[in-house]
Amino acid sequence: MFAISLGEGAQLGPLEPWQAEDYLAHIDRGREFIGQYIGLADAAGDLASARAFLQTYADKQAADGARIFGIRLDGTLVGGVLFPQFDAATGCCEVGCWLEPAAVGRGLVTRAAGVLIDWAVDGRGMHRVEWHVDPGNTASINVAKRLGMVCEGVLRQNHPHRGTRHDTEVWSVLAPEWKAHRGH
Repeated sequence: MFAISLGEGAQLGPLEPWQAEDYLAHIDRGREFIGQYIGLADAAGDLASARAFLQTYADKQAADGARIFGIRLDGTLVGGVLFPQFDAATGCCEVGCWLEPAAVGRGLVTRAAGVLIDWAVDGRGMHRVEWHVDPGNTASINVAKRLGMVCEGVLRQNHPHRGTRHDTEVWSVLAPEWKAHRGH
């Protein structure tokens, strides 16, 4: 398996169905923390559902769509970044993230998301990259800011999560803005 160094013992690499046991152990360690704002933790309750979840991303990637990657710290899976939406035809995609509590505050998501955005813009010619976030998720909003994104607005009560409807802030960066932000 390939991995891209994120520095300080952290690596970014593909997250694939054969890694379901490792993925489930990671989700179990951070289930409540991860599940505060996103349904990702609820999608993997046992080994079969963890494998099925990762398989959906493998299938989407094979069709040049959504993709998922794990962040490992000293070899242990501690979080990840993903393209929940990836549409090469329109040049638009969305980047998302999650971490277990032990990995918070190290800049891992900002670095990993930067790798994905670099690839999307420079490698695939994407023009628009979005970041969707619950307005209460300050840590994720701060990542969007560090990535040079602009808050475009709020989708009111568009996201049902654990029995309650939540708002979603939409942040984005356009390819020319990203290149200027990264100094390309």
